[in-house]
Amino acid sequence: MERFYTIQGEGVHSGCPAYFIRLAGCDVGCVWCDVKDSWNAEEHPLLSVEELINDVVHAGSNRVIITGGEPLMHDLQELTVGLRSNAIAVHLETSGVHSLSGEWNWITFSPKKFKRPTEEIFQKAHEMKVIVFHPSDIAWAEELSKKLNSECSLLLQPEWERSEEMLPLIMNFITSNPQWRLSLQTHKYIGVQ
Repeated sequence: MERFYTIQGEGVHSGCPAYFIRLAGCDVGCVWCDVKDSWNAEEHPLLSVEELINDVVHAGSNRVIITGGEPLMHDLQELTVGLRSNAIAVHLETSGVHSLSGEWNWITFSPKKFKRPTEEIFQKAHEMKVIVFHPSDIAWAEELSKKLNSECSLLLQPEWERSEEMLPLIMNFITSNPQWRLSLQTHKYIGVQ
């Protein structure tokens, strides 16, 4: 759908420069999605793996984030191997509803209530970032965290349009549950993509 070099705005690597590859196609359909124009893959041009790799190399980035839509709707083996062969760290942002493909340096698992994630994602994820749209999402996140590997970072992030309402709830929960961290969409605060 799009590709650009910017600053990672959320999660564990917030503030780090990264080249983003946003793949089109999504079958999860979050009501609060801020890239709904990514859902229909047929509305976006196809690019070759070689072209994508060359764009990242040309940008001079040593980190790429493959996101969507839902990127795991695509077979990502060739793309990730090609990027890693150029000494580029490859990060994935996924809802985890499809089987993993590709070779990853970092996996951000962002589960959604709308569609059940696969079991394999719980053991492979490096961070779980749950978007808090409703107060019940915090308890749901806590339940999901019981299935994760012990090294996985736990993050709660207020849904952008409901931040004012959700942020106090998240902060209250985190102060009583210090294994969790707050994630904010800092790119929206500073006005970058």
